[in-house]
Amino acid sequence: MTDKKEIISYIVLIVICFILAMHMNVVVSGSMEPTFYRGDIVIIEKTNFLGFQEFNPEDVEVGDIVVYDASWYNKPVIHRVINKTTIEGETYFTIKGDNNPVQDPYPVPVSQIRERVINIENTPLIVPKIGYVSLWLRGL
Repeated sequence: MTDKKEIISYIVLIVICFILAMHMNVVVSGSMEPTFYRGDIVIIEKTNFLGFQEFNPEDVEVGDIVVYDASWYNKPVIHRVINKTTIEGETYFTIKGDNNPVQDPYPVPVSQIRERVINIENTPLIVPKIGYVSLWLRGL
């Protein structure tokens, strides 16, 4: 009987770890300093997590930090929304890294928004420096 409980405990623990890991994103550059730094982990919510919509990308507002599929870069980008506009019925965001001198090169349609950094009282939820292990393992 104890073996079944132990196995169930391990399965529950693995599921919880999987869900938590899928809601973390390692920062790979200094473009958002001093808000967060390379090697920090940001806690995010997803537009689509296993078929569930944790937030609607249409609800993104100026000041939110989002992860989006940039057309100008081959990896997802974590930057802040600095403007939201509607053109011919479609919403677009102007996005910029806090530490960058200029905004990202192209307006970002809602369809490119994948994740949003979770804020608590207007402060992004961050786990400092732990992501360096992941960066080191990936050779970044």
